[in-house]
Amino acid sequence: MSNPDSNINGSTRPKLQGVPAALACVADYERLAAEFVDHPIFEYLQGGSGNEQSLRDNLRVFDECYVQNRLLADVSQGGTHTTLLQHRLRHPILLAPVAYQRLAHPEGELEAARGADALEAGWVTSTLSSCSLEDIAAQHQGMRWFQLYFQPQRAHTLDLVRRAQAAGYSAIVVTLDATVQASSRRAQRAGFAFPKGVSAVNLQGYAAPPQVALTPEQSVILQGAMAEAPTWQDLEWLLDNTDLPVLVKGVQRVADAERLLRLGVQGLVASNHGGRALDGMPAPLRVLPQLRQALGKQVPILLDSGIRSGYDVFKALALGADAVLIGRPFLYGLAVAGALGVAHVLRLLRDELELCMALAGTPTVADIGPDSVFRLD
Repeated sequence: MSNPDSNINGSTRPKLQGVPAALACVADYERLAAEFVDHPIFEYLQGGSGNEQSLRDNLRVFDECYVQNRLLADVSQGGTHTTLLQHRLRHPILLAPVAYQRLAHPEGELEAARGADALEAGWVTSTLSSCSLEDIAAQHQGMRWFQLYFQPQRAHTLDLVRRAQAAGYSAIVVTLDATVQASSRRAQRAGFAFPKGVSAVNLQGYAAPPQVALTPEQSVILQGAMAEAPTWQDLEWLLDNTDLPVLVKGVQRVADAERLLRLGVQGLVASNHGGRALDGMPAPLRVLPQLRQALGKQVPILLDSGIRSGYDVFKALALGADAVLIGRPFLYGLAVAGALGVAHVLRLLRDELELCMALAGTPTVADIGPDSVFRLD
């Protein structure tokens, strides 16, 4: 393993003795994280696709939503506990399935999982993690799910699912909104390239499918990169071949959500991939109320993309989310202080959520509803 005071590519990391008191919110961690990773890596972590319209909207939409308080509410018996697919959680903040976390810290996902475990946060392991799904599972004793990208060969997809089940993951989260990698101009301009030693460890040993030569009339994207993209039939096949609950990540349209539920999907993640997939998609918070109204109260809906504070968590819960997933915020903590930084970021978000709940007069997560917020239309 690399020197703990160096990034995976060998650059020197600043040293911290504990967590500075000046780190009071996610924005503080974001500013400091730029000093702990090389500039091209930081731009890769920060960047979105295309013109970054979706990336900007993910943040802007939360500023267009305001909290409304109830007076004289007794919150003395309140708490942030919630239940998700029969799992009782200490709070509704999960770590999203972020790929290649060794870009941020030499121990990558192992260190992040330790931080999540310390704050009793649900964890979702990425197919493209830079540590094995089995090793990650050994570091997190709480609720853990496995995020799945369909592989070109069904045998490899099924092997990933079976490995996850054997390692104790209790659900599969299938990502369907990023079937082709959208480029990040910010990362390109910074000269980002994956450092030696950072790879998709879970896919090692799976032979790549043979390359099909394209004719001059064919598209590198449409007939090339998208040739192995999953279809509805592939999702049906997956549902027939696992007993684990399956959730789908990347849902924005009500019609898609309704079809997914008819097939047997047990939960949804409203997401635009953190602004890293199809640029120009609306922020998930904008479509969340439509999804909730159409699907009813019983369907688990999570939200990612744009969460930067406990107040954002509150707003997402008010507009219909059962829980949220955070990505970049915990990467900032991971880059700055490893597991301690991840745990501290989670603690900051949970404390902010509790403060917001207390002042809004909503003692429990179940008390947070549409009348808890005011939106600019």
